[in-house]
Amino acid sequence: MKSFYLTDAGKVRSHNEDSVTILKNSNNEYLMIVADGMGGHRAGEVASSMVVTHMGKRFSEISSIGNKVDAINWLNDNISEINQNIFNYTIDHPESAGMGTTVVLALLTKDYLIFGNIGDSSGFAIKNNKLHKVTHDHTLVNLLVEAGDLTEEEAKYHPKKNVLMKALGGSEKVELDIFDVDTSAEGILLCSDGLTNMLTNEQIEKVLEDQELDIEEKVIKLIRKCNARGGNDNISIAYLVKESGELA
Repeated sequence: MKSFYLTDAGKVRSHNEDSVTILKNSNNEYLMIVADGMGGHRAGEVASSMVVTHMGKRFSEISSIGNKVDAINWLNDNISEINQNIFNYTIDHPESAGMGTTVVLALLTKDYLIFGNIGDSSGFAIKNNKLHKVTHDHTLVNLLVEAGDLTEEEAKYHPKKNVLMKALGGSEKVELDIFDVDTSAEGILLCSDGLTNMLTNEQIEKVLEDQELDIEEKVIKLIRKCNARGGNDNISIAYLVKESGELA
């Protein structure tokens, strides 16, 4: 496996509220996380870092994540704990009211690949050099599209397209959407909406397909392209690819 992650404040925001990581344990299992924080007084940075720090600590404490059922329970338990921690933080720090974060994650073992998300950060499986979106955005606009009140095209430019219906820390209880993905995927791309709002899937694929760039250069190029188009938001990317010859 090859993997690389990077986050950038972009060109407009004064600070970066995203957190991102890729972790590997002794059993060659990978945990990838992108969290896009929100809230005043830099509370978004606190919320997103709580996700990455907590999950990272818990992942480092176990030698293996276990079978698929174990993994799903582990993810749900930890996300519930993080949600409660964020919720409690806002009670103890009233100036942080409205604090929360999205989360998108992927857990890859030799036996399975699981994605999970809350909010509008995206998880893609890569097959035949094409991005296949796995996760489901918890946004107002997405609800309207599903209800038939908006077309996909109208949704792209809707003034309320960033209004979240679900986020970590937004309420006392929140559930992670879990997706069981075919392990034959050649790669995994997780990102905050700072990437997907600035570049189309085709534009992202074009960079990822470039054989002259190594994995780090591809991620850096994607961020540079977002910034060249205005960099309206923080941009975070976690990218993993199987090397040729690796088994699914």
